Amino acid sequence: MLLLAHKQLEVYKQARELLKSIYQLTAKFPKEEKYLLVDQIRRAVVSVCSNIAEGSSRLSPAEKKRFYEISRSSLVEIDTQIDISESLGYMTQGELQQLESMMEPVFKMLSKMIRNLSE
Repeated sequence: MLLLAHKQLEVYKQARELLKSIYQLTAKFPKEEKYLLVDQIRRAVVSVCSNIAEGSSRLSPAEKKRFYEISRSSLVEIDTQIDISESLGYMTQGELQQLESMMEPVFKMLSKMIRNLSE
């Protein structure tokens, strides 16, 4: 595995923890959701990590910003999907709150990174 700069970023480390939690929680979803909601949530959380990594490798501030914006948008997508999951009874209110508490700092860090690149 390459020793790349994004792996040292706190935002990436926390996004990876979010990814692990989402994979563990969605493994308990009903089988009929495997190719629907589970797939969508997992693709979104992979997108968060992947776009942080790709953005950190870009030289242009505008390109970095765009990838971080995509990553942050994927967090919004996850927020919607876990809200739907909780309303369908696929996760508990406690599990929802756990994921939200993990997502909030990642969202804030990405927002700060985006803001700093806009200045």
